Amino acid sequence: MLLPDQVHGVDVHGKAVLRKQFKRGQMATFFANVPACLIGMEACASAHYWARKLQALGHTVKLMAPQFVKPYVKTNKHDASDAEAICEAVSRPNMRFVPVKHVDQQAVLAQHRVRQGFVKARTAQANQIRGLLGEFGLIVPQGIARLYRIVPALLEQEKDQLPGTFRELIHRLLDHLRELDRQVGELEVQIQAWHRANALSRKLERIPGIGPITASALVASIGDARNFTSGRQLAAWLGLVPKQHSSDGKTNLQGISKRGDTYLRTLLIHGARAVIRHAEHKLNDESWLHKIIARRNKNVAVVALANKR
Repeated sequence: MLLPDQVHGVDVHGKAVLRKQFKRGQMATFFANVPACLIGMEACASAHYWARKLQALGHTVKLMAPQFVKPYVKTNKHDASDAEAICEAVSRPNMRFVPVKHVDQQAVLAQHRVRQGFVKARTAQANQIRGLLGEFGLIVPQGIARLYRIVPALLEQEKDQLPGTFRELIHRLLDHLRELDRQVGELEVQIQAWHRANALSRKLERIPGIGPITASALVASIGDARNFTSGRQLAAWLGLVPKQHSSDGKTNLQGISKRGDTYLRTLLIHGARAVIRHAEHKLNDESWLHKIIARRNKNVAVVALANKR
């Protein structure tokens, strides 16, 4: 097992035979001279890079989520105890492992993350413009397109009541909003190009509520779906199943666990909400979705549909 600067090794009997600390630049040279073995790592920053590099040297690499490793830490937390804990965790037969991502998967996921950041910044910028105008009694309806259409005319209309510096500031913020919008659009074009070139992503797009953005994010994040034994396990990995707090034979189901990738879960839930909004008045009374909507809160039905996707 390894951390960026700490290695803990055991033999086939589980006896510690190696405890070594070194600098990051020495890692590749060290493992190039080690016979092929099983290497466990926490799935953290640069883990996928090192996993691919070590696999190229002939080693078997398994990545684990940090929360699954934490219970195996026996003493105070430091690099040596963490390395020993990872070594213990990777040998457990029921341990869940994180698939090693390919370079193209990481690249498209990076596009998704940057797009997500631009979308948040765009929303924040629009809210700031709306809030600043509201302080002068100028109310603009929600929607970015309405800002582009209404604000310039509003500033011109109220130019005698607003200081020139304030009008100039709002125009500056509108230019920034347009730039953020342009960046989001360009990234979406790149993501859609990757989606069109990927057969599995195009196949997922056929499911109602899943478009190019969601499909590409699912394919890039999940990789090989055979790592999951069932759809239920995938839903649990995404945090779309109820959280349990059961004891003494009594089952207590709570809200969704919200484990796994928040971004993926959000995309699936938004897609399911769109499906329900367009289909709720056209559903057969005997359909599964109609029965769910009839007896449960609509948000519960949305999550149930996202789970079923």
